[in-house]
Amino acid sequence: MKNIRKTTRLGRFAQEEDGGLVIFSLFLFVCMLLAVGIGIDVMRTEMARTRLQNTADAAVLAAAAMEQDLSPEAVVRDYFERAGLSANLTGVSVTAGVNHKTVTAQTNTNLPMFFLGMVGIDKMEARSAGTATAGYTDVEVSLVLDITGSMGRNNKLPNLKNAANDFVDTILDPTQPGSISLSLVPYSAQVNIGPEMIGQLNVPLAHGYSHCVDFEPEDFNSAAVSLTKQYAHMQHFQYYSSATTPIDNPGCVQQEFERVTAFSQNATALKAQINQFEARANTAIHLGMKWGVALLDPSMQPVVANLAAAGKADSAFVGQPYAYGRSNTQKIVVLMTDGENVNTTRLKPQYYDSGDEILRWHQQSVNAYAATQGRNYSYYTTTKYTSTLADSMLEDICDAAKAQGITVFTVGFEVTAHSGNVMRNCASTPSHYFDVEGTEISDAFAAIARQISTLRLTN
Repeated sequence: MKNIRKTTRLGRFAQEEDGGLVIFSLFLFVCMLLAVGIGIDVMRTEMARTRLQNTADAAVLAAAAMEQDLSPEAVVRDYFERAGLSANLTGVSVTAGVNHKTVTAQTNTNLPMFFLGMVGIDKMEARSAGTATAGYTDVEVSLVLDITGSMGRNNKLPNLKNAANDFVDTILDPTQPGSISLSLVPYSAQVNIGPEMIGQLNVPLAHGYSHCVDFEPEDFNSAAVSLTKQYAHMQHFQYYSSATTPIDNPGCVQQEFERVTAFSQNATALKAQINQFEARANTAIHLGMKWGVALLDPSMQPVVANLAAAGKADSAFVGQPYAYGRSNTQKIVVLMTDGENVNTTRLKPQYYDSGDEILRWHQQSVNAYAATQGRNYSYYTTTKYTSTLADSMLEDICDAAKAQGITVFTVGFEVTAHSGNVMRNCASTPSHYFDVEGTEISDAFAAIARQISTLRLTN
């Protein structure tokens, strides 16, 4: 009987369900504690990583700044030392060039785990890295300015001088020597490149009075000026009346201040040259643009090196113009005119083929000499190309420049509708064209200068 009672009690105990959830609840509670603990460990790791990341970001930004004169690695290490994290800085790498700097900092920490150790993870790594790149874009600028006779009216030349002087001051940064070059290209009926530059080209010299090159229409299909192709030396003459003997207003201007200045960063000298400009002769926009673009083409590197050796270019720019597509490099033409292309006139070859004839045209205008012979000046002259063809050549050289990635800004200064359309089409985009009157030219040049300055800084 007693055995029967024991069996019954044991059976009832085995069937008893009260408290059965306690064990399961305890198991869940332990799991929850473990999950919370793991979360705490992960959060601690992420907080440590975030602190390292923030320190690395601040350090590399300071170290990469172009204004920073200290060693980039020393700057990074100083940041981590001040933050009490020197032991967590695992590496610093620096890549620097003439116009850019990249600094990278790598960090790591191994945190002991309070709860993950229960599942076999004693430590957890918290790696981070920060990289900063800063630099100045190297900028090559050709400033192509119209100094034709029409600029002598309506106060246009003084307005241009003020605008161009401010432009020079804005874009040339004395704190970053060698990072921006300015080539000044004054033009009228021709562009005088000076004896030093013309001497490096294949141009058989016909005289020593002035130094302009005559191009053919096909030459405007390329941004370059060949150093081997033979070009013609521009005749030295004046077809309309001259007030003096020798002639005072030839098609190829001859004063030194009217010559091209290549690759300069001397703001004082550039402004002094601009302030001497005089309004003379007629308009050949395509020739000004041709030389403005050519001075940005890499084929001119040996010319610039030789000009620098002769003191006619800044030695800081030896090796320029840079190759197209070079990183951190901008090439820019700013082309300004107040007129339209006109027919281009030259003396007929038979009247410019002897020393006596060359001397005659240096002494007398074609008009004056023709009058002594009872003839019209057209008897001695011929049209080399028409204004329509000149517009086409301008379009070709603008297209050649843009095809090479050169940015083209154009300024129409009190121009006709026709000239405005020509200049607008030459610009990189319609927004790169400025149509201005009077003192508005200063606003246009200032806006262009600001855009160039903005392009220089990269982060």
